This record gives sequence, structure tokens and C-alpha cells, in this order.
Amino acid sequence: MTEGIAAHNESRHERLHRVWRYQPGLGALAAVNHTTIGLRFLFTGVIFFLVGGLLAMLIRTQLALPNQDIVSPAMYNQLFTMHGTVMMFLFAIPVLEGAAMYLIPKMIGARDLVFPRLSALGYYCYLFGGLIIMTSLLLGIAPDAGWFMYTPLSSIEYSPGPGSDFWLIGITFVEISAVSAGIELVVSILRSRTSGMSLNRMPIFCWYILAMAFMIIFGFPPLILGSILLELERAAGFIFFDVDGGGDPLLWQHLFWLFGHPEVYIIFLPAAGIVSTLIPVFAQRPLVGYRWIVLAIIVMGFISFGLWVHHMFTVGIPSLALAFFSVASMLVAIPTGIQIFAWLATLWSGNVKYSLPMLWLVGFLVVFVCGGLTGVMLALVPFNWQVHDTHFVVAHMHYVLVGGMMFPLIAGFYYWLPHVSGRMASEKLGRWGFWLFFIGFNLTFLIMHLTGLLGMPRRVFTYDAGLGWEWFNLVSSIGGFVTGIGVALIVLDIALHFRFGRKAGTNPWNADTLEWATPMPITTYNFASLPRIETRTPMWDRPDLAARIEAGEFGLAEPRHNLRETWGSDAVTGELKEIIHLPANSWLPLISAGFIAVMCICLLVKSYLLALPAFIMAIIYLLQWSWHNGAHPVAAPFYDDEPYDPPLHSRTFDGPGRWGMIVTMMANGTLYASLLFGWFYLWTAAPLWETPEDGPLSLAFLLVTGVLLSAVVLLYRQAVGRLAAGDASGLEARLWLVSVLGLLHFAGLLWVLMDAGLSPRSSAHDSVLMVMLIYLLLHGGLAAILTGLQALRVRIGYVGARAPYELFVLQPFWSYTVGIYWISFAAFILLPMGWG
Repeated sequence: MTEGIAAHNESRHERLHRVWRYQPGLGALAAVNHTTIGLRFLFTGVIFFLVGGLLAMLIRTQLALPNQDIVSPAMYNQLFTMHGTVMMFLFAIPVLEGAAMYLIPKMIGARDLVFPRLSALGYYCYLFGGLIIMTSLLLGIAPDAGWFMYTPLSSIEYSPGPGSDFWLIGITFVEISAVSAGIELVVSILRSRTSGMSLNRMPIFCWYILAMAFMIIFGFPPLILGSILLELERAAGFIFFDVDGGGDPLLWQHLFWLFGHPEVYIIFLPAAGIVSTLIPVFAQRPLVGYRWIVLAIIVMGFISFGLWVHHMFTVGIPSLALAFFSVASMLVAIPTGIQIFAWLATLWSGNVKYSLPMLWLVGFLVVFVCGGLTGVMLALVPFNWQVHDTHFVVAHMHYVLVGGMMFPLIAGFYYWLPHVSGRMASEKLGRWGFWLFFIGFNLTFLIMHLTGLLGMPRRVFTYDAGLGWEWFNLVSSIGGFVTGIGVALIVLDIALHFRFGRKAGTNPWNADTLEWATPMPITTYNFASLPRIETRTPMWDRPDLAARIEAGEFGLAEPRHNLRETWGSDAVTGELKEIIHLPANSWLPLISAGFIAVMCICLLVKSYLLALPAFIMAIIYLLQWSWHNGAHPVAAPFYDDEPYDPPLHSRTFDGPGRWGMIVTMMANGTLYASLLFGWFYLWTAAPLWETPEDGPLSLAFLLVTGVLLSAVVLLYRQAVGRLAAGDASGLEARLWLVSVLGLLHFAGLLWVLMDAGLSPRSSAHDSVLMVMLIYLLLHGGLAAILTGLQALRVRIGYVGARAPYELFVLQPFWSYTVGIYWISFAAFILLPMGWG
């Protein structure tokens, strides 16, 4: 009987493997599995980190002694710009996103993220965007205005070469990846947890990643908008940051730091999540203050969006604003302190085992607390004025970012390595790597605080002897090379362990979270069956859980219809709502990202006629991607030949796609809100802003097109409402009517734009109006096209009373489109008229 059970299990595992596997060789490029994509993010991010580290070594070599000319001033500017760009945009965020993509489904008891192709698209956008940026360095035309790209230094007048264009286009491309990952992680955490995993039973790491993902959604769009506006100013002559045309260079700083300061916490939160996950394991007791830490995470996420101006204390802002942002900068220490005290209490009350990952956590606690103390110092405006743009700020930033991110990240690497390889790393070699890194890091940046207090400014390529900076810089440079040796040992240890590391047993750290219930090394489908979870520490409370999962005792043990499936659950309670059917391997993400990359390259070389067909091809493949969703036979069983309880998500009104659209509109709305912020900022703060007495846009025609759009949205809602009631009669005709009327709205808005006679090359006012109109046109046109495709799907049978799902996905987009239209009408048309 035992042999029969084994044979049955073997065949079931083979069937699961066949459904979830990806093809070897080039076929691996079409893989969309979260494990594969997450590891690719991690590997690529580490490569970029090593490149950024080499750039740092060149910088420290140049500054080791006074009056050196190892690199030219122009090359030095490129080096420090690219070092900051690589570390902030190509390493820190992507690596943490990759770790989250790899771990989150395993921690919440899912087989994959809910939008696997979106993850793959995000990776290729990240890879291609990073390669575009790095190409500028290889060609010797890298950006040299700093990784923050302040205007007017980055404007065409002072940076006439293509370096700034490489940065703006490449970073915008990379940001698409970040936002897509944010959407993916939010919806996956909220809607695909295994049965019974309510929010208060969710692993603490998932709370950190959920906060990080929401912060990406609200924090990254301001930079995307700023990059688009600056590139339009450089390439097309629009005016947003040029004072002579009514712009203001400080607008760039506001948009950048609206992204830049939340990014600090976007980097810190996942790293702190690693700390909160590992400390209970090595203390062998549950985390102290789970609810308090969750509250601290949420509060920290909110406060971080109110701190951006503390990077601008020296630009001349009002005293009241200085006081507000100074207080806010100090308040963020409270939720940080709550987490630190919870970690210390957990260690104090546990029986701590100082394995290699725990050693890195101790290093983190020491370094990060030091960085936090200097952060409180910089929150004080008088002190900030004294050390702003000195090496003191450089030292603080590295203590917070490197100490707050690198130490936990390396601890996580060592902790989860057996999960990937099935082997344990070398304790001896790993400890050597730690001590070299820890000593070298503190030699480099602790000394740099003193260099800054002695007045050495940032971003200078050399300095004269006799200023008292020589020994400090030499010690910092020596420390930098010691750190580099430590990094080399860590990389060597991790690489060698795949071949020589001793094999790990099941759950080698005696961890409490669900990812250790999967086989090691991991399978493509994570869990042979999906368990029900009733506690926060399932691996401690049910030691036989892994064996029972492998035996197929729980849900979805048998693949049906050769489709990939996972549970869909209630966002709060974790109770089952549906079966989510997931897309299989696809070339569409790679092809779509490839055409977007071609478009970006064409824009860089000013070949706009070639950029247009590349853009069109990208849209075509993205529309093909959307066509294979919902109840399409590629995505789901076309006929219900057996009852589903719970139902397939394509047969519901509230599947993950609708959640994804809503979260996407949150990011989109943040982009739009940033545009509104720019409009009002320039209107009230730009010294030469001019509002024409007679508005250039036709008020009557805008009213007509707005009423038409409102009628279109009302018709769409009526169609969706009837479908929700089970009435699909006449659905196709109503959708065609909505699509045609939507195209009429698009045509009317296009006529308004063409008739307005705007002069974006001579007026910031007209530049902002044109961007606003193009934004509205894109949304109106896309909504009409997608509705037409839905009408076709009704005719084929993919949408109807049996499968109503897709119309409910598109509904938030129509609602958003009409909302931004009337907000724009009020803010850009009526308010200036009333104000005048």
C-alpha cells in the first residue's frame, strides 16, 4: 500500500511539474514563474552592485591624497553620478523587489504572484533600462549632473550632450519595472494568501513588503513625471524648469524629493522586514510586539511622505515650512524606535544563537542606530545649514542606507541560501567577510563624518594640501578597499557554497514561517498542496506540516485542465473566495519590453520616425497580452465541464484583475496629482509665470466633450450593472456604442488641442496645458479601444453572464478617466478664469 501511495504521489508531482515548468535553453527567457523572476532580479542587482562598487573605488582612489589627477574633473562627475544612480536605482530597489517576489508567495502559501507576466515585464524593463544607462558610461558620455539631476545643471544649456538623456530615459524605463512590481506585490499579498491566513496571522515580512509596495505606488510617479517633463524640455523645447519662460528649477527638486525621501524608507522597510523575520528564528521565540510593529510600519510609511523638504532646507523656503519639516523629520524616529525596542526585547527574552546571519543582524543594529542619531542631527535646521553638501551628509546617507539595507540583506542571503541551493554556506569564510566589511565600512564612513565637520564639500574631485583633510581621506580610502575585500569574500563564499557547501536538512534554522515548508531546492510550483493556516508560526505549531503538504493532504493537490492555479482569498479574513488561474510561460513580456527599449534608444538618438513604429508595436503586443486574459482558452477552461467551489476568478465580479486596475489607478492618480502640483507650484511660485487673460482652450467645446464622456461612462456603468444582475442581452451592442462615443470624445478633445494654438516652446503655461491634454487624450483613447475589444470578446463568448469578470476590471479605468477630465477642467480652465 505504501508503494502505491508513493507511485500516486510521484505521478501527481510529475503532473504539477509539467504544468509549472519552463523550457530549457532559450525557452527560459519566456519563464514567468516568480521564483525564476525573483532570482533574476537578485542576480542582476548584484552585478550592478559590483559595478557601482568599482565606481566607488575609483572615487576613493582619486580622493585618497590631495591634488591627484587620476581621473579628470569631467570623468569624476560621471563617476559619482553613475555610482549614486547605480546603487539607488539599479541595485537597492530592484534587489529588494526581487527578494520580495521570490519570498512572498512562499510565505503566504501561494504558488505564484497573481500577475506573473507583469513580473517578467518588470524584469526586462529593469534589465534593458539598466543597460541603457550603463551604455552611456561605456561610451564616455555618462550623465555628470549628479544622481539627483538638479536643474538647471541637467538642462540642455549646461549639459548639452546626451548624458542627461540617457539618465532620464533609462531611469523612466527602470521606474516602470518598480511600479509594476509594486502593483504585483500589493494585489498578491492582499488577494492570494492561503486559506485562513488573515491579516493578523500574516508573516511580519509581508507587512513590510505591503507597505513598501504601496510606497512605491505613491512615491515613484513624481519622479516619472519629472523625468518626462525634463526630457520634453531638453528634447522638444518645452518649458517647465527654465525661469525665463515661466518655469522654476526648484520644481524639479520638489518632484525628485517627493520620490527621493520615501525611497529611503522603501529601501529600509524590506531590510527591516528581514530583521523582524530572522530575529525570532535565532532567538527561538515569537516576535515581541507584533501589532506594535505593524502600527509602526504603517505610521512610518505615512510620515515618510511628509519629509521631502528636509533635503531642501538651504534653498530658501519659509521659516514655517522649515519648522514643520524639521519636526516631521524627528517624528519618524518614533516608529523606528518601536521596531528597535521590539527587536531587542525579542533577543533579550530568547535564547539567541549567533549563527552567521545573526552576526550580520548585530552589525546592522550597531550601524543603523549610529546613522539614526546623525539623522536626528540633520533634522535640526541650523545644524543642517552648516553641514549641508559636506561629506557629513555623505557619511550619514551611507550609514542609513548601507547600514540599514546591506547588513540585513546579506543576513537574508545567508539565511535563505539553503532555500535556493539546498546547501549551507561556510561559517568561517562568511565571518571573515563580515568582519572585513564591518571594519572597512566604519573606517570609511565614520571618519567621513569628521571630514565633513571640517568643511570638505561633496562632489569635489580633488582638494589642496594643508586643509586638514589629508589623513581623514586616506583612512576613508583604505577603509573602502577593506570593505571591497570583504564583499569579494562574501561573493566567493556564496558562489563556492553551491558546489562545496554541506547539504541542508529540512528547515535547517528551525524557522517558523511557511516558506520552509517547501522542498529544498525549491520547485517551480512551491507547494504540492495549499494548506490552511491558523497561527502566525505554522512551522513551530505543526512540525509535520511540510510532509503533509508534500503528501497532497490540502487544496489544489491535483492540476486541472493543465492550468496553473492558486487560491484567491478575502483581503482581510483570508477565507477562500476563488481559484485564480495564472498565465503560463509567455514571450510577450520580453517582446513588449524589447520594443519599448527600441523606442527608448530611438528617442536617445533623435530618430523619432523610428520611435513611433516601435511604440505602436509595443502597444500591439501589450493588447495581445490583454487578449489572452480572463476567460480566454489560453488562460482558463472555456467550458465549465465540472463544478468549481470556490469558482474560477474569471467567473466572478471581483477577481485580482480588478484589484490590479484599482491599484494601477492609484499610481496613475499620483502621477496626475504630481502634474497638478507642478501647475499650482509654477502658478504661485515661478517668478516669471504668466497666465493669459483669455484662455487658449475652447471652453464650450471642452464642456461638450466632457458631457459626452460622462454619458459614455454612465452607459458603461449601466451595462456592467445589468451584467451583474445576470442580464447579458444586448451587451455587445451597448459596448460598441460606448466605444464609438468614446472615440468621438477622443476626436473632440484632439480638435481642442489642435485648435488651441499652444506655444509650449515659449511658455511654461502652455507647456503644462499641452501635457495635460495629451494625458487626457491617452486615457480617453485607450478606454475606447479596450471597450471595443471587450465587445469583440462578448461576440466570441469570452465575456458574458457566465464570465462577467473583464468588464468589472475595465470599469475603474473609465471612472478614473472621467474623474481626471473634470478635475482638469476645474483646475486648468475654471480656476484661472475665476482667479483672474
